[in-house]
Amino acid sequence: METIIILVFVLGYLAITVEHSIKIDKLIPALVMMAICWALISLGIDSFPQWFDSSNHGLVDGFADLGHESKMHWMEETLLHHLGKTAEILVFLLGAMTIVEIIDYFDGFSTIKGFIKTKSKRKVLWIFAILAFILSAIIDNLTATIVLISILQKIVKDRDVRIWYAGLIIIAANAGGAWSPIGDVTTTMLWIGKKVTTGHLIGYLFIPSLLCMLVPTFIASYLPAFKGDLEKVQEDSDKPKSKFSSTMLYLGLGGIISVPIFKTITHLPPYVGMMLALGVVAIFAEIYSNSKFSMSSHDSEESDAHANHSPVHHSLSKIELPSILFFLGILMAVAALESLGILFGFAGTLQDNTPMLGTELHTEGVSDLVVLLLGVGSAVIDNVPLVAASLGMFTEPIDDQLWHFIAFSAGTGGSMLIIGSAAGVVAMGMEKIDFFWYIKKISWLAFVGFVVGAVAFMFTRTLF
Repeated sequence: METIIILVFVLGYLAITVEHSIKIDKLIPALVMMAICWALISLGIDSFPQWFDSSNHGLVDGFADLGHESKMHWMEETLLHHLGKTAEILVFLLGAMTIVEIIDYFDGFSTIKGFIKTKSKRKVLWIFAILAFILSAIIDNLTATIVLISILQKIVKDRDVRIWYAGLIIIAANAGGAWSPIGDVTTTMLWIGKKVTTGHLIGYLFIPSLLCMLVPTFIASYLPAFKGDLEKVQEDSDKPKSKFSSTMLYLGLGGIISVPIFKTITHLPPYVGMMLALGVVAIFAEIYSNSKFSMSSHDSEESDAHANHSPVHHSLSKIELPSILFFLGILMAVAALESLGILFGFAGTLQDNTPMLGTELHTEGVSDLVVLLLGVGSAVIDNVPLVAASLGMFTEPIDDQLWHFIAFSAGTGGSMLIIGSAAGVVAMGMEKIDFFWYIKKISWLAFVGFVVGAVAFMFTRTLF
């Protein structure tokens, strides 16, 4: 039965990886895979020789000798445990997504466009790279990429030049998301899963992540694509900015930034702080929406639609529910493998057959090469299931160096292929970037950044 479950997972994973080829959204195989895996566990519960207790990070003693009812009880308790942990991540993401949509409702991100005064291609590159690095740490790398490419389309007229900027934005956004607990879904998973704390995560990863952004940007700034000045683009003078744009931008970003602080003070799960931030931002959104000036940045038809709806309701209708369902499916499917002890056994096999690189990450000696391979793997397949699997494979305590290295590798490794990260996929869709163009022009820059950042991490951890 275990073999069948692994086969179902592999087929589902394959369908997720080739979603663009088979034209089926990845949330569908994720949900089907999750449901079938748990159904097979329920039907074959009496045939499994072991059970992994996720709450205590160990195998259940004498599981094979338990009766049917006791085994079903273990399965139900484990399923509820994993659903609770997954729900924490999903509710957190729902709150963050809604705040970002509220900011966009008031055209708050147009404020960022006002910061860009130069026409020098090289200076614009550095401005967008730094903005991507900072914004992704606050509103996550996916949203930061969408926002910055949307602004880029209003500033850079030539698409052939624009896709170069988009490629560097992907690298910078993924690097920025790696060092922040709210900057990337995988880092958020480690944070909510109590594997890393905010202070140690920033301490370990800020310098490696910064170098991962700076080095490729520095190299790219000397490439022919970024020489000279940009063509002047006519301003959208017919769409004046809402007088509340800047206020909602700073209020929304401040609300998201306050979540780690709230967690540190109250010791409550992060999603509680995110719901508080959403509530505060929503209050101001409702107040501001009553002013006729708050709609001035939209055309008349859209303004009429907005006038008939609460800004919070409108924002909730715009969030990425397919992504939420995908995370539900993939995390619960990985949880099925973890519950059977498959990931636990795989971790031991992987470690026993992998040579050590550099210094040991901890006393048991998890190889640096294992984590680096995970980073390279995240460029080929989604980093969310890879990190979810690592949560089930390794049992190191909170703030162990292993978790920080995983956060860096999984977060930045995806930049090496355009399909390797959510930021890359959305940029690919927005600018119709060719897969092989990205490999020839951008992948080597991302690889250099990844290697430099990894070396910087290995040096940084010795300081701690």
